[in-house]
Amino acid sequence: MNRSSSLTRRGLLAAALSATALAASACGSSSSGSTSGSGSAGSASQAALTEVTVALSWTPNTDYTGVYVADQLGYYKDAGIKLKVIPYASTSPETLIAHQKADFGFSYQAGVAYSQAAGQDVVGVYAPDKKGTYAIAVAADRDDIKSPKDLDGKIYAGFGTPDEGPELKYVIKADGGTGDFKTVTLNTSAYQAVYSKKADFTIPVVTWEGVQAERSGKPLKTFSFTDYGFPEQYSVLLASSNKYLQANSDVAEKFLAATAKGYSYAQEQPDKAADLLVKANSRELSDAGLVQASQKLLVSGDYLNTAAGHVGEQDAKIWSDYGSFLFKNGLLTDADGKALTTEPDWTTYYTNAYLPSGTTGN
Repeated sequence: MNRSSSLTRRGLLAAALSATALAASACGSSSSGSTSGSGSAGSASQAALTEVTVALSWTPNTDYTGVYVADQLGYYKDAGIKLKVIPYASTSPETLIAHQKADFGFSYQAGVAYSQAAGQDVVGVYAPDKKGTYAIAVAADRDDIKSPKDLDGKIYAGFGTPDEGPELKYVIKADGGTGDFKTVTLNTSAYQAVYSKKADFTIPVVTWEGVQAERSGKPLKTFSFTDYGFPEQYSVLLASSNKYLQANSDVAEKFLAATAKGYSYAQEQPDKAADLLVKANSRELSDAGLVQASQKLLVSGDYLNTAAGHVGEQDAKIWSDYGSFLFKNGLLTDADGKALTTEPDWTTYYTNAYLPSGTTGN
């Protein structure tokens, strides 16, 4: 899983990608959507289905369970939709969305914010989780690190996104430290560096890398960002473009309703949902036990955003609080790479208007 879940964060930032990279990636995209869903007797015929493309932000994992469940169980087919999955590649989902190469894509709050600040047409439309899955982590046997302040002077194994350093400094200072540490950018090697003591701490997704570490006999000790006053953030979001949404509002609503049904199934039946995710991605997900454990943690940890009347809803306060952090730290830049001088209207960075009936919208 990535650092968007690490997922998107390990991808390239949308604003930094060239048109050549976009064209190459788009040509190489492939479909992995299932057409084996059970559906109902009254389902639309295959020929009448409207194709909807969804770009992944990393390799298949439990961030995406709801989408694969909705496909495998025929929820999309029942809604007149044929799912096409665009696997993760060198071009970020945000760039694919902005250039109309994907209808929807998995991102995260900062990813959407970076893209829209830079002038790209990217907007959050559905929050699978109601709270973030990131945490600061050290090897569980590090008795010398009891809280974030003990990270002063230590080595951080990171992923190269601009928000990491300011976030860590905030938490360390809030715990009484100075916020001074060394950084090495290692991407997916960050976890191994912490395990082997070549680095002291990193930022995993507790519902994936945290579970993986526990299962491998190398457990992590974690510190939650929000326990130290840091604002909540969405570590995974489904995003789209205003251009697509306005031109295809009916399809977008049907797609998100079916997707919400998939995530609700994952909440109610985590074991079966995990099995469906593995079935759809048997080559990528060879450790079914990891998928099962991760999906169960999403449920037991009260992460999934499936509350009746608010399914998939994005919260204005989360957008405002975390967005303000990004702005005040100079992390949002325009198309010319210059820091924004005026804080954005965060209500334009997301919308709840296409969520299932009964969900409040803006």
